[in-house]
Amino acid sequence: MIVNKIESAINKQMNLELHSAYIYLSMSAYFDSINLDGFAHWMRLQAQEELGHSLKLYDYLLEREGTVELTAVKAPPAEWKSPLAACQDALKHERVNTKQINVLMELAFAANDHATRVFLQWFVTEQVEEEASASKLVEKVKLAKDDKGALFILDQELGKRLLTE
Repeated sequence: MIVNKIESAINKQMNLELHSAYIYLSMSAYFDSINLDGFAHWMRLQAQEELGHSLKLYDYLLEREGTVELTAVKAPPAEWKSPLAACQDALKHERVNTKQINVLMELAFAANDHATRVFLQWFVTEQVEEEASASKLVEKVKLAKDDKGALFILDQELGKRLLTE
């Protein structure tokens, strides 16, 4: 059975992951609206990944005889000033997720909850990948600057992404 403090923190993270899915889905819609289909595809796959992360937390709570508490999901922005601004927001949000996963891991250490620590290690590793991926995206968009041809090539590249989880 999971202790209340850990259960509460995992519920918070689960709902943050759902919010992340909303953010990425909104980014996907934004990119669709400006005809960057590859960017839209990349963001939609990110949304699916985040939903998967929330379900991992959901399942873990149930496995540990915890209670799942779904909360209202805050509406994300619908527009960004530029593709770069949207990508920078994605990176910023991944860093928030990383910070929260680290808080969860510290709670598991403090509670001497070995099962949760082992479970959370997957998320720690995943966040390293998520931040690196978002950071590379930001840097590529920065390299493209205002060059529509470079942005088009990047859009084509992002459209080839496959869901790996």
